[in-house]
Amino acid sequence: MDDARVLAQVMRKMMLRILPFIMLGYVIAYVDRVNISFAAIQMNVDLGFSATVYGLGAGLFFLSYGLFEVPSSMLMERVGPKRWLVRIMLTWGAIATAMMFVETPIQFYVMRFLLGVAEAGFFPTIMFYLSGWFPAAYRGRAISWIYIAPPVASIVMGAISGWLLELDGLGNLHGWQWLFLVQGMPGVILALVIWRFLPETPTEVDWLSATEKEQLGVALSRDAALVVEHARHDLLGALTNPVVLLLGFIGLFGNLSVVGLILSAPAILTDAAAMDTISIGYLVSGSGILGTVLILAAGWNSDRHGDRLRDAIILALACIAGLLALAWAPSPWLAIGGYLLLAVCTFPVGLLCVSSAPDLLSVRQLAVGIAAINTFWQLGSFASPYLTGIARDATGGYSAGLYAAALAASCQVALMVYLRHRVRIARAAHSLVLAGREFKGGTTPA
Repeated sequence: MDDARVLAQVMRKMMLRILPFIMLGYVIAYVDRVNISFAAIQMNVDLGFSATVYGLGAGLFFLSYGLFEVPSSMLMERVGPKRWLVRIMLTWGAIATAMMFVETPIQFYVMRFLLGVAEAGFFPTIMFYLSGWFPAAYRGRAISWIYIAPPVASIVMGAISGWLLELDGLGNLHGWQWLFLVQGMPGVILALVIWRFLPETPTEVDWLSATEKEQLGVALSRDAALVVEHARHDLLGALTNPVVLLLGFIGLFGNLSVVGLILSAPAILTDAAAMDTISIGYLVSGSGILGTVLILAAGWNSDRHGDRLRDAIILALACIAGLLALAWAPSPWLAIGGYLLLAVCTFPVGLLCVSSAPDLLSVRQLAVGIAAINTFWQLGSFASPYLTGIARDATGGYSAGLYAAALAASCQVALMVYLRHRVRIARAAHSLVLAGREFKGGTTPA
């Protein structure tokens, strides 16, 4: 069997044995960070929370997530990605469940902040872990399977959240308390499963032969040699790396444009389309199904042609169109169409940007670099729901916030265009340098 076939066989094995654990963990993580969008329908009324109080509490998760992202990732490098992943899941599952005991705005703020602290480092840990298993030619497809977690979570959350809210009064609990209880505990359970069954590195598994392990190592080493190195590999080095900064601000503007909508989607759709809770749940589930298909297609296509940022730009423009349609919304159908366009396209944009990071950063930069990038992203996530809530209380509607979100998304597109231009120039120059070295060594440049 030739090398390409061996490597393809290795990838199939890893897709089946590695990715399901990671994907399920990300599904649960996403549910636990955004299920307040459904809980708020009852919780805000029961506890007397204004849109501003809710928006601040919703956003505080992302603030603490961002602040503790780099420290968490640095600890992960010391203890190993598998152990750190289990620690993260145990603590966030317990805190997500304890959200059911919130009674005051201060308690709401504290619990959301602690949830972010607990989950900080989760995504960089996943990315670091996968970079040790999947070469660049397969990484887009691997990450796309991880990135379908948010739309899959939307399917699950939309399908069951409305029904959980209908349990209001059962066992002397409010419906929103049942929602936090049922959707929080799976994080703790899955942490124990991952501790038992997820392998740490390819070298320790018995389901890869010696030949397969060797071929995988060759592919990963070949990818590492193609990365344009940056002088420093610590936090300061990451923060002075233009690629890290550009990807960071791309995510900041992207999350600024969509997170407020995601966390207020049921309320926005209630206003714009006069939908009830169950119908909104089905719409959210439907958008999750369509988003899943598009994410897998985007990951496969970006691996095929290698230009991930080009596809991200196209999909981000579609997101802008969705935001404008939802903001204008002269009819319920246009509001629904705008929401679907945005909900379906926004996660593939994130996938393609995140998939670019391992292609552009060295292994030594990867953990801290992705953590630094994600910190920028979470700052946008923190500001988005808070500003959405302020705009809602100030204007009595969501249109002003949605128009502002479209402006933020336009900034994201401009930065992606610039980064794509920089990357193309840098890679061309790096290829010339490598060709010159090979020529001086006595061989003909490829």
